[in-house]
Order: sequence, then C-alpha cells, then structure tokens
Amino acid sequence: MPGLLRGVARTAVVAGTATAVSNRVSRRQAGRWAAQDDQAAAQQQYAQPPQRYAAPAPAAAPPMADDMSSKIDQLKELGALKEQGILTEAEFAEQKSRILST
Repeated sequence: MPGLLRGVARTAVVAGTATAVSNRVSRRQAGRWAAQDDQAAAQQQYAQPPQRYAAPAPAAAPPMADDMSSKIDQLKELGALKEQGILTEAEFAEQKSRILST
C-alpha cells in the first residue's frame, strides 16, 4: 500500500503543479491580449478623423422694411457727402452701387 499511496501522491503533485502552471500561463496570455486590445483601440481612436462640429446657423435676415430703411439712410448720407464736395461723382456712383447691390 505504501507504493500505491506514493504513486497517488506523486500524481496529485504533478497534476496540481500542471494546473498551477496552466492557470498562470492563461492569466499572462489574457493580460497580453487585453493589452493588445487596449493598444489597438487607442490606435483606432487616434486614426479616426476628428469630429467636425456643425456650422452655426446663419443669422436671421432682418425684416425687409428695416433693410430698405437702412439702405435709404446710407444713400442719404452718401448724397450729403457728395453735396458737401467730400465725394466725387465717381466715388458717389461706386458707393451707391455697392449699397444697392447688398
């Protein structure tokens, strides 16, 4: 019986050692895979183009009456400058066409 007990004990030690080594190898491999996954995720994150934000909505156009009165006021000021001799006829015509084209 001592020979049989010795054989069983040796088998248990070998099996226990093999299990411990196998578990350690599995944990190390899982750690390596996790590190590779983290590294791949980081590379993919940096490889993606940056997100672009939507352009702000254009400002609401002023009501037509306000726009027209503003142009009229600008033309009156322009006419006054021409009458005072500050603007030449060519400058007056250029500024007038600029105001009317906007």
